[in-house]
Amino acid sequence: MNTERRAPLDRARVADTALRLLNEVGLEGLTLRAIARELDVKAPALYWHFKDKQALLDEMATEMYRRMVAGVPLDPADTWQERLRKANHGLRAALRAHRDGARVFSGSRFTGIEHAEQMEDGLRLFTAAGFTLAQAVRATSTTYLYTLGFVIEEQSVEPLPGERNEGFDVEERARRMSGFPLSAQAGAEIFTDYERHFGEGLEVVLAGISARYGIR
Repeated sequence: MNTERRAPLDRARVADTALRLLNEVGLEGLTLRAIARELDVKAPALYWHFKDKQALLDEMATEMYRRMVAGVPLDPADTWQERLRKANHGLRAALRAHRDGARVFSGSRFTGIEHAEQMEDGLRLFTAAGFTLAQAVRATSTTYLYTLGFVIEEQSVEPLPGERNEGFDVEERARRMSGFPLSAQAGAEIFTDYERHFGEGLEVVLAGISARYGIR
């Protein structure tokens, strides 16, 4: 038995193991039984730390967040646009680092308040720029939801960077939709070059926030 398996079983070790296993089996295959087998323990041992799978997903999402912000200092010189760009490009990268990462993150509740510092700093930056608190919340939550939804769709095509699911052949799609030329050509805009498309879409959202609230 290796050192990893002799280490004490705690929430951090279970969540770390679950995140590693997630890349192999995906969210559907990530069962408490599979995680217990990976840890070389009986499944009931996990219930001392997590009452059910959702509680574990909450801890996994929290750990993903911790890793995302670790060593990334807040820059007081950021404009509100720069802060949103950094936050959402960083979020996308963190979600794409794990198979089904966006689905794990979606709907999960953080198990601690580590996010409060970043949230407080961001809201302070926004209100100083002229947003009301309600507008600041709407702006940050809208960009967050854009990123989360984008990556959920992205990962349905490319589960991990460098992978591509079957059924998303753009040329084959174009052939089948040849009677609808614009729709056929649109496939390349929908199912390829996600990096560029994400960045362009985020800029559209930022422009919309600025136009809606009249803040440059």
